[in-house]
Amino acid sequence: MKNEIMTNETNTLATAGFATESDMAWLSNAMAEDCAGIDLQLDRIKIPAGGSTAFEFPSADGNDTQPVKEITGVILYNHPANAYYRDKYNGGSNPPDCSSFTGINGTGNPGGSCATCPYNKFGSGEGKSKACKNRRMLYILIEGQLFPVILNLPVGSSAAYKSYVKHILTQRQSLSSVVTTISLKKAMSDSNIAFSQAVFKMERPLSAEERASLAPMIEQMKTYAANLSSADLVNEEEVPFVDTATGEVIEPLK
Repeated sequence: MKNEIMTNETNTLATAGFATESDMAWLSNAMAEDCAGIDLQLDRIKIPAGGSTAFEFPSADGNDTQPVKEITGVILYNHPANAYYRDKYNGGSNPPDCSSFTGINGTGNPGGSCATCPYNKFGSGEGKSKACKNRRMLYILIEGQLFPVILNLPVGSSAAYKSYVKHILTQRQSLSSVVTTISLKKAMSDSNIAFSQAVFKMERPLSAEERASLAPMIEQMKTYAANLSSADLVNEEEVPFVDTATGEVIEPLK
């Protein structure tokens, strides 16, 4: 059964299992024939502003988005995405002055250790926020799909993410060895602004066969992430509003 995106917010992404080794072999051959010289970029799922409980998932033609209530798949790889702008960010694809895909060392101005950087401290930005915005990029293979998608997890969902990772580790599992469902709930910031917060739930461990078939894709995602530029931290369509209490990049309710 082919996986498809439902247009009704009450529905979810349909599931049809994960890619097998033969699927990946077929995809490799097909891309060699049909995609020579084409730089394919992974689709990005957006967490909406204003407390909506549906993700914005790219449509098949890439010109629009469709609402999806839940995402079920495997988090193949993840890493920090820290970005610091010396001047206030007002949209566009300009790269940050300093960025880090490790959360350990920043590249640019000021660069250096993220742990000791004054811009990575609460209170260095507007109000109580950090001047450096800390996000996390998740590379997710949705059941029934051959290409992973990217979810750029904002700081308002970081606590829930950390709790979920801890829960998975206590089960003697890793994120890439279990099936995870991600949904959204409406939350309120300290300054009474609504925003969308991610909720994580483990569905089941992967079978030994599934783990073996997904192992090459996990390595591919690590390579893909290593080749990202600092400009990839920015969503061209975002015009962010920074909640001065939490540092969350959101928009006020209309």
